[in-house]
Amino acid sequence: MDFNAYQKALARELRGRECPFPQAEYDQRLKQLRAGMAAEGVEALLLTDPSDLFYLTGYSTFEVSVHVALVVTAESLMLQVPSIETGPAMITTRVDNVTGYRWEGIGDVLDPLAQALSGHGTIVGIDYWHGSLRQGVVEGLKQRLPDTQFVDASGLLKNSRIVKSSAEIDCLRQSARITGLGIEAAVSAIQPGMTDNDIAAVGAEALLAGGSEFMSMQPIVTVGQRSSVIHTNHKRCKVEDGDTVFLEFGAVWQRYTAPMMRTVVAGQPSARMRSVFDGCRRVVDALQAAMVPGRTFDSAASAAEQAMAPLADEVFFSGVFGYTVGAQFPPSWVEGSGFIARGEFTVFRQGMVFHLPICLRIPGQWGIGCSDTVLVGETGAEPLTSNPWRLD
Repeated sequence: MDFNAYQKALARELRGRECPFPQAEYDQRLKQLRAGMAAEGVEALLLTDPSDLFYLTGYSTFEVSVHVALVVTAESLMLQVPSIETGPAMITTRVDNVTGYRWEGIGDVLDPLAQALSGHGTIVGIDYWHGSLRQGVVEGLKQRLPDTQFVDASGLLKNSRIVKSSAEIDCLRQSARITGLGIEAAVSAIQPGMTDNDIAAVGAEALLAGGSEFMSMQPIVTVGQRSSVIHTNHKRCKVEDGDTVFLEFGAVWQRYTAPMMRTVVAGQPSARMRSVFDGCRRVVDALQAAMVPGRTFDSAASAAEQAMAPLADEVFFSGVFGYTVGAQFPPSWVEGSGFIARGEFTVFRQGMVFHLPICLRIPGQWGIGCSDTVLVGETGAEPLTSNPWRLD
């Protein structure tokens, strides 16, 4: 049978079987998005970020390198997937209008998309800033729809996604629980003579055994001098006595990730290591106290900078004190709907969830990172992860 017959057969047997939330949850999300579209004068919205499609329909797959699209109008949804993705589209969504194209025939995507977008006005919103939107798709649609104006609507769905529902928070709590199991298993195994790969393997096994789905980022483990280099990962490096061992894990539950960082020392921490570790704690405490509904992200970053000030001249820090997390796919668990940093004047709202990635690095020597994923509550931030905040 071809992929169209396969789609119909699956629909009869398994339609929506693995859709992660009740239909009412999706109805509420679509209602909020459509209200935003109406307010902005956007008559149709073209989405291609797999996490946006998941958020609005439940669509989930490990193959996120191919073109997929969701067309949202005031009355309808159209989900477009390649032939190899008709299976996931059938079992993870309840979308009535799912159209496939030949995986090997990328040119086949344009006419169905143009047809779905035509007849719904002349203002189409797209996300100009996400890498999933291919230039060929944009140019092809402009040629087919010469009277249509394509506008940047990258903020429309982000404004909805940044505040989590109770069902989403439940998923993040489950992720946080499994993340903790993975890090605890890895920490318990650490001893001089192991490699960073050995430690990552222990952690990964515990994450998967604990119930994690495929992860948006694999477990991160670096040791010694390499822990001072941002965004490196395990590479067969041996742990020596006195080395710092930096870990950052994020389990996945229904695609939701609550990451956590932890650093331990294979031996006795030095006084300088303890001083930097204490600095991490001060910064996180300052952030959690400042993350109050109505205050700006900039004000929380300012409070964190003050807490970091005694170490500012000797450590490298990325400048981002927090980023939103939620439902994501590889290659990252960063949601991208909000960043706690100077110059960001979005205000905190109850129900926002952030990872606070506080890692302080002394270049060429070592780095110490400790973090929690936190939920914005009425009076400050509540940790969802359970970091024990110990260095040894």
